[in-house]
Amino acid sequence: MALLKVVFSQYRWPFTGVILLTLLSAVLGIAMIAYINSEMIAAINTSFSVLPEFLLQLALLMAVTLASQLALTQLGHHFVWRLRGEFIKRILDTRIERLEQIGNAQLLAGLTSDIRAITIAFVRLPELIQGIIITLGSAVYLAWLSPKMLLVSSLWMAVTLVGGWLLVSRVYRHMAKLREVEDDLYRDFQTITEGRKELHLNRERAQLIYETVYQEDAKSYRHHIVRADTYHLSAVNWSNIMTLGAIGMVFFMANSLGWANTAVAATFSLTLLFLRTPLLSAVGALPTLLSAQVAFRKLNAFDLTPWQEGFHTLPPLQEWRTLELRDVRFHYGQNGFEVGPINLTIRRGELIFLIGGNGSGKSTLAMLLTGLYQPHSGSLLLDGKPIGAEELDHWRKHFSAVFTDVHLFDRLIGREGAPANPALVQAWLERLKMQDKLKIEGNKILNLQLSKGQSKRVALLLAAAEERDILLLDEWAADQDPHFRRVFYRELLPWLQASGKTVFAISHDDNYFTHADRLLEMREGKLSELTGREREMATLDAVQRTEVAYQQSEKA
Repeated sequence: MALLKVVFSQYRWPFTGVILLTLLSAVLGIAMIAYINSEMIAAINTSFSVLPEFLLQLALLMAVTLASQLALTQLGHHFVWRLRGEFIKRILDTRIERLEQIGNAQLLAGLTSDIRAITIAFVRLPELIQGIIITLGSAVYLAWLSPKMLLVSSLWMAVTLVGGWLLVSRVYRHMAKLREVEDDLYRDFQTITEGRKELHLNRERAQLIYETVYQEDAKSYRHHIVRADTYHLSAVNWSNIMTLGAIGMVFFMANSLGWANTAVAATFSLTLLFLRTPLLSAVGALPTLLSAQVAFRKLNAFDLTPWQEGFHTLPPLQEWRTLELRDVRFHYGQNGFEVGPINLTIRRGELIFLIGGNGSGKSTLAMLLTGLYQPHSGSLLLDGKPIGAEELDHWRKHFSAVFTDVHLFDRLIGREGAPANPALVQAWLERLKMQDKLKIEGNKILNLQLSKGQSKRVALLLAAAEERDILLLDEWAADQDPHFRRVFYRELLPWLQASGKTVFAISHDDNYFTHADRLLEMREGKLSELTGREREMATLDAVQRTEVAYQQSEKA
């Protein structure tokens, strides 16, 4: 299995040590069977010393077996801990557009279901390894007792294992299907939890989603899990019954065919009974290992950025004068919406507004400007110097942002990740009228159950506390009441600009466009700057502006 290869490559010597410990456990188990055969079956030893020796071997076998299982389990959990950490780090390092292609539901399923499946597999892994080693060691001992009986018993057990494997392979197929259905279920859960208000408002939609979306996926999940469990239980019962049949065959060969005496037959039966639990456990562990293999392949199929240890320390920012997007293009998929070519120069200290209709490319431009999307062509320039793909982290360091799909963090951080300046935080709390709404202890915000407008204010507080040079605000004022919207445009933005910040704001508030140093417009993926008469028209009602533009184009 690819999963075991990864474990062995990362933990070569600990894994080898655990295998040797498991091998010692198997040797002690076989030695104990040999002791019972020699002292209690073949030759009846009536000496009292047999009991202490027997109990000592029993205690030693128990200690070594437990130690081998615990060591392998601990190694497995350490691997899972490392795997989860690497997966999260890879998510943090992967390009935003790739994460958006994968989707939140699949990433969440990977972090929960897939990691859990791998964890369960490693809990069961000791049973599989121990079963294999004990079986091989017992076969050597039984060959010494009677090669002919071992040959027939081995053929019987081979049929048992092949039949079990055929059943288990069906388990694997249904587990693979099950993993795909889980992605659909996570999307359903996301729809139900995130759309709860709309679903409570429209019960017909709630019924539609429950009966035709969720129930279909849930029934598909039930179908595959029932089939997987059915084949799994069939495999366990098959192995159980065939093991008992092997014992009957042993006594038939010994007594009816005369291949061995009763003592050897009893030892064979004792050994097969001893092997019964490890073999059944091994067969029972196979489905979990197969599920882990499916999960491991699923994690690798995400095509995330390869794992790199730690985070790169970026050099402090130098004084800059201009940031430029030159002939930048970006498109979604082969025939998807295209933005560009974009030519934009931002000068330090400017207050820039960006307007445009829905789907015009405003948010895409924001992602390109902040370096969250990597251009498919064109270049980014800092003071005229091109920025390579490996320098995008340095470019991003200039920006703080509040996007429309805001996410609130409960830690306030300042420059270079240090705790935020308390005086600056307090000043912003007062400007945002949030000093009586938020509970802050040190650099941690204790209460984040806020309205949408208040959440946007906290997001602005978080961004301002970072003390970065450029602040990007994506329709920040859209969720504010008219009074605070006025405060934002007439007080907060001028105050930010006066403090040396460069502000790039996406806005639809035409009443306040006059406050901007420059007014840009996105239309069908193209960027233009509005000046003179065009800028005056931009203060008109949006619908009226569109009608005037249409009439002018008709005349042209």
